[in-house]
Amino acid sequence: MLKPSLSDLFQSSIRAVLKNKSRTLLTSLGIIIGVTSVILLTSIGNGLTIYINQQFESLGSNSIFISPGKIFNDKGGFSGGESSRFVTTKFSIADVNNIKRNIRGITVLPMAATIIEIKSNKITKDNITLAGSTNQLGELLNRLPSAGNGRWFTLEEYNKGSSVLVMGYTIANDLFPSGNPLNRTVIIKGKNYKIVGIVDKKGSSFGGPDQDSQIYAPLDVVFNINGNEDLAQIMVKTSSKDLVEPTKSDLNKLLLKKYDKDAFTVFDSSQLLSSINSIISTLTIALTGIAAISLVVGGIGIMNIMLVTVSERTREIGLRKAIGAFPNAILIQFLFEAMILSGIGGFIGIVFGALGTAAINNFFPAKVTIGSISLAFGVSFMVGIIFGVAPARKASQLSPIEALRYE
Repeated sequence: MLKPSLSDLFQSSIRAVLKNKSRTLLTSLGIIIGVTSVILLTSIGNGLTIYINQQFESLGSNSIFISPGKIFNDKGGFSGGESSRFVTTKFSIADVNNIKRNIRGITVLPMAATIIEIKSNKITKDNITLAGSTNQLGELLNRLPSAGNGRWFTLEEYNKGSSVLVMGYTIANDLFPSGNPLNRTVIIKGKNYKIVGIVDKKGSSFGGPDQDSQIYAPLDVVFNINGNEDLAQIMVKTSSKDLVEPTKSDLNKLLLKKYDKDAFTVFDSSQLLSSINSIISTLTIALTGIAAISLVVGGIGIMNIMLVTVSERTREIGLRKAIGAFPNAILIQFLFEAMILSGIGGFIGIVFGALGTAAINNFFPAKVTIGSISLAFGVSFMVGIIFGVAPARKASQLSPIEALRYE
């Protein structure tokens, strides 16, 4: 008897698998769920990483931030120490002026923030972030209103602490759903404020408030609402990326003259980006690992069905061996069948994962990559091979005499 080719064995395996379509689909269900879950979770992780990188790119690579407390630990990750949870440091305008006097060639922005309730004629919104800074903030954050949407507040308005606001896209339209919010008046703590600008839609920021629901005002406006002149953060811009590290060093030396080393953190956008990406990567790997458990469950399901299939086809196997079929040919065919089952599940899972990612992307950053598809499909095939070995080996080792006598 001629030894059958791999192509013949593969075609025979396809016919056997497609003979009972309902069983094939149900057998592949575990793989479908596993692959779909893996693709969805990796897509969310990839989407978040891309989105966060884009957000930090808008800040520029020459941005430095000075925050109260110790944000990073000695390993570069976010600090979980007492200094990060109970921050007592309070920066002031005096600190800003001190930096301006002692370090040349930089732009220094004081930043204050508060949570407010804001009212239009008919609508009230609470838990809204009001950020206060200078007239330079919009340009440095790349948040200037586009043509037709007004302007940022001016230097004169900043110096006077004028009652003007620049609003995020979402909060502006929430307060005035039926009309143009520009140049309209809103009320904060009983005082009227004029909307002079509306920034374009930006989207949610990971780890922070929705930027489209933020409101910006001259620094003194936030000071008056808060009843104090404490700064939440100080932002520093250097003239070039090459000056970031020496400027950070100069800032640390200057601030250490007044504060303890754990009382503040000087960091640049790349440090923060690296820490956030590290957290996202770790979470993505952990969640993907959990989702991959369903692939193992799916593999066990394939093994069980294949063992049942071997029992059902015992006489067929015996007949083939009696007329000269090689044990390896039978082993390969049953292994092909297990791989086809897992491959069908992998393909359907990829389709569902891609559709699910497209749906999620409307509400949350998500992006399917070739890498995640290749990984999911490759793992599904490996599951078929691993869990198909035992049934295939059992089939190949059946005694033809015993198999033919099987009822």
